[in-house]
Amino acid sequence: MSLLNPSKGWRSSSSRLLALYSALFVVWSCLLMGVMYYEVSNYLDNLSRHSIMQRQHLFSRFHGEQLDEALIASSTFDQRGVDAYGLFDAFHRPLHGLIQQIPEGLPLDGKVHELANCADPHDPGLPPDSCDAVATPTLDGRWLVLARDNGSLFAVNRIILHALLWGVSLTIIPGIAGWYLLRRRPLRRIHALQASAQAIVAGNLNHRLPLSSRRDELDMLAAIVNAMLERIERLVNEVKGVCDNIAHDLRTPLTRLRAQLYRIQQQAAEGSSEAAQLDQVIAETDTLMARFRALLRISELEDQQRRSGFVLFDPLPLLQELHDFYLPLAEEGQLTLSLQAPSSLPSLTGDRALLFEALSNLLSNSIKFTPAGGQVQVRASDHAGSCRIEVLDSGPGIPADKRTAVFQRFYRVDDNAQNGGFGLGLSIVAAIVHLHGFSLDVGVSEWGGARLTLDCRQRLLPATE
Repeated sequence: MSLLNPSKGWRSSSSRLLALYSALFVVWSCLLMGVMYYEVSNYLDNLSRHSIMQRQHLFSRFHGEQLDEALIASSTFDQRGVDAYGLFDAFHRPLHGLIQQIPEGLPLDGKVHELANCADPHDPGLPPDSCDAVATPTLDGRWLVLARDNGSLFAVNRIILHALLWGVSLTIIPGIAGWYLLRRRPLRRIHALQASAQAIVAGNLNHRLPLSSRRDELDMLAAIVNAMLERIERLVNEVKGVCDNIAHDLRTPLTRLRAQLYRIQQQAAEGSSEAAQLDQVIAETDTLMARFRALLRISELEDQQRRSGFVLFDPLPLLQELHDFYLPLAEEGQLTLSLQAPSSLPSLTGDRALLFEALSNLLSNSIKFTPAGGQVQVRASDHAGSCRIEVLDSGPGIPADKRTAVFQRFYRVDDNAQNGGFGLGLSIVAAIVHLHGFSLDVGVSEWGGARLTLDCRQRLLPATE
């Protein structure tokens, strides 16, 4: 069973919450700054329009020489390139002022209008950018044009916009940095919990999830899981102890029973019905004793102390020995048994005798269930630096819905099969594979039969006490 990796992408809930909070904070900051920019821009536009209206109202009180003197006096205080005026006669001919001609598109209605482009190559007195302008008649029949450049106000807008952009960027950067830093501590704790959970999944039920001194939600959850593990471990040990004790205690009486039956069989007349019945009873007793021995064998293999005897060895001689050992049995069943392996394989760390026992169970099953004339093959390969061993046959195979159940104790694919056995062989194989931290998969071979693949990459092994 593989556990999810919380460090990938957005799988961590803390990362998602922090990212969501940061995103909402940035969006709200952008909206706030956008509203501020809009309000300031409108205020500056209104201020420009109000200023030119005040100038228009002021000059409307003068006429004749008084107007000329007022315009000349005001020009000394005007900001050059921002404020400009032009005085024209009744026929729109310029009299004095920086503006030498009435801007194109400016209505002569005495109202303030915003011109998108005031620049005119023939009139350098006009503002170079957009402007607010008004053309109003004077009391003496002339026309007065006032213009105010909006570029200076837009410069203020640009300054404000740049400040807002800097504010947004300085909000995003701490938000991203805070998201990254704040999610690291929960992820470290999740990784510690995941490592402990993997050890428990691997079979070490006496392992517990770590607790911190903060006693937060993760600690509450870990404490609940630890309490469940204590209860489960106690129940499993009780059930396992009862089964092991029954198997162990009944082995001696069964051995005595078989010995007594054998003595009675020796005393019975040869060829009598009593002798035939005793043969059947002794055969059933042998089968029962074999089941108890298999149960005790599984219990022995589940003891993690067996790992202390693991050694590093070359799997190629083991496979060759396995092939030579079962070749006569395959030939007796009129089967073709072959070994396909490269000249060298990656070394294995484990118990050589136990791995030979596991592969023997797989190979004997393939030989047992493959019809005469079929094929059985042991195939080995180097898979990403580790050894992979496959046992393939041309038999009936294992149905897809039963490929997990076949490793359970006493499970048989077909209870009525002639060579069905008593359903503990693959359980022993599963116990050996689990002890080594390997994985065993069931599939379909190219001949339509079973393919049992032993992947010898060692997963996380629970620590031995």
